[in-house]
Amino acid sequence: MFKGLDPRQVRILAGKEFRDRIRNLWVLAVVVIFALFALAIAYFGSAQMGAVGFRGIDVTIASLVSLVIYLVPLIALILGYDAIVGERERGSLELLLSMPITRFEILLGKYLGLSAALACSTVAGFGAGLLPLAAQLDLNDLSHYLGFVLSAILMGMAFLSLSLLVSVLAPDRMRASGLAIALWFFFVLIFDLLLTGALVASQGGLDSTVFGVLLMLNPADVFRLLNIFGSEQVQTMYGLATVMPENLTDPLVLSGIMLGWIVCPFLIANWRFK
Repeated sequence: MFKGLDPRQVRILAGKEFRDRIRNLWVLAVVVIFALFALAIAYFGSAQMGAVGFRGIDVTIASLVSLVIYLVPLIALILGYDAIVGERERGSLELLLSMPITRFEILLGKYLGLSAALACSTVAGFGAGLLPLAAQLDLNDLSHYLGFVLSAILMGMAFLSLSLLVSVLAPDRMRASGLAIALWFFFVLIFDLLLTGALVASQGGLDSTVFGVLLMLNPADVFRLLNIFGSEQVQTMYGLATVMPENLTDPLVLSGIMLGWIVCPFLIANWRFK
């Protein structure tokens, strides 16, 4: 797969994808959205308990996790669904393939460029959102928050990989957009409902190991678990510590599973693109 890979070709294509997102103000829009939500949740995340103001990084992250699970997958899927099928419909894909560049280099360049745009907007948005609170954070708080932001980027890259697969498989942009939205509904809304239904139907008989493995089939749940088991206070809020097998609560294991969600759909997309 990597035989004959030209890093320069990949870098040029990735740079073009990144600049295109900068020019159409996509990155700026996402930065503003993330910054406003991060700041609002930091100050008003505990309003339902009758308290307003910054209550600590753990409380803020616990609230942000629920928000990010809805926003980041949607943004990633919308960002990448037309990466290949859009080029095909515009007729530019044939021109690109006629040049001395492999299909793997095209796919990798587009993926890296889109990932860079997503990562920059996520870091800038959540960084700007918490900047007014920087004086109230210690080094432990900052490292915890950076871990949260990194996990959000990894989840975005996983859904971006899925969107690239959709873009390769779909015959046109209309169907690609429909598939992307369907994936968002399934992973963000429907999957956990189905899992909850299975738990109820089994009347608590579902083994914790089986339950944990099923959660690994959803990158959004892997992201949630990464942040839950990064803090004892957040664990208490979610109450999952008692039902998850210990080997699936290790951040290194969860990070490895998330990397699998990034790599596997991309490799399938590359196989189909060839």
